[in-house]
Amino acid sequence: MTVNLPHPSLRAIAWIALAALALALPFIVLLTGERASGTSFLWDFSMGLGFGALAATGLQFVLTARFQPITRPYGIDIVYLFHRYFAIGAVALMLGHFAILYFWFEDALGDLNPLTAEWELTMGRIALGAFVLLVITSEFRKTLRIPYELWRYGHIALAIIAFGAAVTHIIGVGHFTAEADKRILWLGVAVSWIGLMVWTRAIRPLRLWRNPWRIVENIPREGGVHSLVLEPMGRGLKNWKPGQFVWLTLGASPFALKEHPFTISTPPEHGPQVTLSIKPLGDFSEWAVHTKPGAKAYLDGPYGAFSVDNDPDAKGFVMIAGGVGITPMMSNIHALQERGDPRPVILIYGNKDWESAHFRHELAELEEKLNLKVVHVLENPPEDWEGETGFIDRKVLADHLPEETRHWPHFLCGPGPLTDAAKSDLVAMGVPLTAIDSEIFDLV
Repeated sequence: MTVNLPHPSLRAIAWIALAALALALPFIVLLTGERASGTSFLWDFSMGLGFGALAATGLQFVLTARFQPITRPYGIDIVYLFHRYFAIGAVALMLGHFAILYFWFEDALGDLNPLTAEWELTMGRIALGAFVLLVITSEFRKTLRIPYELWRYGHIALAIIAFGAAVTHIIGVGHFTAEADKRILWLGVAVSWIGLMVWTRAIRPLRLWRNPWRIVENIPREGGVHSLVLEPMGRGLKNWKPGQFVWLTLGASPFALKEHPFTISTPPEHGPQVTLSIKPLGDFSEWAVHTKPGAKAYLDGPYGAFSVDNDPDAKGFVMIAGGVGITPMMSNIHALQERGDPRPVILIYGNKDWESAHFRHELAELEEKLNLKVVHVLENPPEDWEGETGFIDRKVLADHLPEETRHWPHFLCGPGPLTDAAKSDLVAMGVPLTAIDSEIFDLV
């Protein structure tokens, strides 16, 4: 029996509507029933900011739980980006809540000394401080030179402390929460939050632990990249599309939080084996490229919506990559080859020099096997170079992308400055934004 699922755009709209309802629910419940006497609009507005902030922070745990029905319509990179800016907005609401009380209702704040203040007010200040610290350490992690693993453990600990303190603060203060139905609301919030913690930190890692993978090959490639070939010791990936990625754990159990995202560079047609092409750019990747065959690994995924499968009616594809951003392009190109797809592909690939161009020999072979045109752009070309030089700019794009490609899907992946500039140039050339799909290069 065939089940017709809703169109991805309809699913995306449905999830947005559900999130809006989740944000509105506290206000719907809190504004029903008898209102407290002696309040003013400014007081109620401050309380509203506080409740809105908690609702927004509660949704953060949903956004980072990697529920595939939620991530599939958007791509998990977009969900994580939304999580980042949504968190900043939630902290802004908290600061607004506190500022109104501080300037206009100072008596309600009581003693600011946490040693002598009422416990429920101290919990609110702990929550505010923890949330502010969460945002600062996340936004400036690299500037502060916080190691990724240390940051991640601290991020989880601060999130648990902050959200728990915030719920305790609201129930303890009792404004708008004295009635039974309103207490049930916050009890439901707390139970849902605990359920998410159990899922993300216990149930999902347990499922991964019961389905390990094994590294069978470690293949050195051009530009310092290593391709790790993994085979499942149990089940393979489910609903895998070309261009997607997985979270990889090596040398530890999936409970250890030592996981990093890597794009699958081979197509589903090569499954159930999975190949991850990794460039040593940090502590984890430096270690990963030296992993020996036989090592055990765990894969969480697949995730992402950066796939040619999302455009079955496209007349052709434009792919623009920089550096190791070529990896998802390779997966998509290999999928087209395996399927005997005759549609044209124009790949514009930028690198510092020729030795840095990953998969250059493989791309040359692929040009002979399918309707593929590869345009290499080198910042520092060799003396006998006859191709494009410098950066991928509007001139390079105009020279190699004929008018007929304007409404083809455009896939962009690479360092942020490259993809941002390419997107601006493409729009200026008449490519609609709806035809441009940009994979966020630095997810963590």
